[in-house]
Amino acid sequence: MKKLPVLLFTLLAAFALQAGAQDVAALKAELAEIKQRVATMEKLLGMSGAAETASKPAAAPAPAKPAGDTTTAAAGSAKVVGAIPDGMAPIPLELPKPMFKGTPVPAKGIPNLRKARGSARPAFIAPEGTKNVALNKEVTSSDDFPVIGELEMITDDDKDGSEGSYVELGPGLQWVQIDLEKEYELHAVVFWHFHAQARVYHDVILQVADDADFVKNVRTIFNNDYDNSSKLGIGKDTSYVETNEGELIPLKGEKARYLRMYSRGNTANEMNHYVEISVYGK
Repeated sequence: MKKLPVLLFTLLAAFALQAGAQDVAALKAELAEIKQRVATMEKLLGMSGAAETASKPAAAPAPAKPAGDTTTAAAGSAKVVGAIPDGMAPIPLELPKPMFKGTPVPAKGIPNLRKARGSARPAFIAPEGTKNVALNKEVTSSDDFPVIGELEMITDDDKDGSEGSYVELGPGLQWVQIDLEKEYELHAVVFWHFHAQARVYHDVILQVADDADFVKNVRTIFNNDYDNSSKLGIGKDTSYVETNEGELIPLKGEKARYLRMYSRGNTANEMNHYVEISVYGK
């Protein structure tokens, strides 16, 4: 709208140069008339714009998020579906990318093998403030000299599973242990064995205790040793095929400082592998 008078004045000036000085008086009169018309046009345009703005319906406000949100929300790579109780939140769990492609070869001869879920694991809900309390904590093992990797890699938050991201321990029954440095209220443990292939690890057992020697207040949280081949008791939990999701085990507020995980080879070979162990507590 501001460009309209400028354009008219430019045209008039050019016309004046062509008309000559004798027509200057007439041009001035015509210019005054044009200015009046332009002013009237600007006024009308301004009123039209205001009327259009007034008649345009206001955008509807975004709906307020209700207490106990029931919508689907992201939690790392997982999804929350359903109401989240007050004081609770999804644990901050980021998953690595899938390492293998194609249809996994089914493991045979394992009577307690869990059926595949067929969908992504939902996010795990825990009290607000729950975090990975095992990050960069000290790791010891029944195998002091891993075949591949260093024990500190088990708590470095690298879950990738490719070369340079996992630890290989010797054959037979082996364990790794994490000292959390103080007692925590524990809500979940998520751990990854080698997941670049669809394999099953045998006799996966998770225990927590109050002392490093696992003598005081030892509690078995997970045990899928169905035939007691590791001599730690018959387990009722299921075996499973390794994936990039890892295995998530709820701890329901167990209080402990030390955590120990066992395994006894896998369906591909006799070796034991650990990529990462995350312990969620507060």
